[in-house]
Amino acid sequence: MFTGIVEDLGEVEAVEHLGDFARIHVRSTVVTEDARVGDSICVNGVCLTVTGLITARPAPPGAAAPEPSPAPLGFAADVMGETLRHSSLKSVAPGTKVNLERSVRLEDRLGGHLVQGHTDGSATVISRDPQEHWEVVRIGLPAGLARYVVHKGSITVDGVSLTVSALGDDWFEVSLIPETLKRTTLGLKQPGSEVNLEVDVIAKYVEKLTAGAGAGAGAGAGAAGVGSADGGAQ
Repeated sequence: MFTGIVEDLGEVEAVEHLGDFARIHVRSTVVTEDARVGDSICVNGVCLTVTGLITARPAPPGAAAPEPSPAPLGFAADVMGETLRHSSLKSVAPGTKVNLERSVRLEDRLGGHLVQGHTDGSATVISRDPQEHWEVVRIGLPAGLARYVVHKGSITVDGVSLTVSALGDDWFEVSLIPETLKRTTLGLKQPGSEVNLEVDVIAKYVEKLTAGAGAGAGAGAGAAGVGSADGGAQ
């Protein structure tokens, strides 16, 4: 579980395409300072498991291998085919900047909102409108996710917890402060760029529960009707 408050703007160092999955190597000394193999790190909104820690930078061709660093310089993680198909991680390459966040601890402040790191889909940046002290970014809204997005509600874009500032049938807008523009990939994404979306999981639970309550109410009404008929027959 995450909060959508990005800790570091990391950089993809290498990508290995291994059949139906890929292994990405990400450079960051912030999220790896206490990381261990098996930990979860959110990468552009996708929860990934650390499979290895990077302790040395690749040596230039012909050069001797550098000495290992006492502290990790980054991490490696495997990205399964399903995740590649349904997220923007399929497009990352060496040099790509990525938003990083370690999993939340129970004693941490919940600065954003509850983020699972299970992307619900991807969308495209439609436009950017710079203001005096912030920037309004309009992003496409897939039809299957529209019912979970409300004005002033929360949504995760590339792992960043944001508030929906405006909403249309097939788009939504977020207003980005200078800190967000400087410290996340959202300051770099231009119109046409792909971003990962995760809607508020609470909305999905409410939908499931209310659907179940409706079905339960119908069954209860039917049972009551049978009981009344039995009573009338006596």
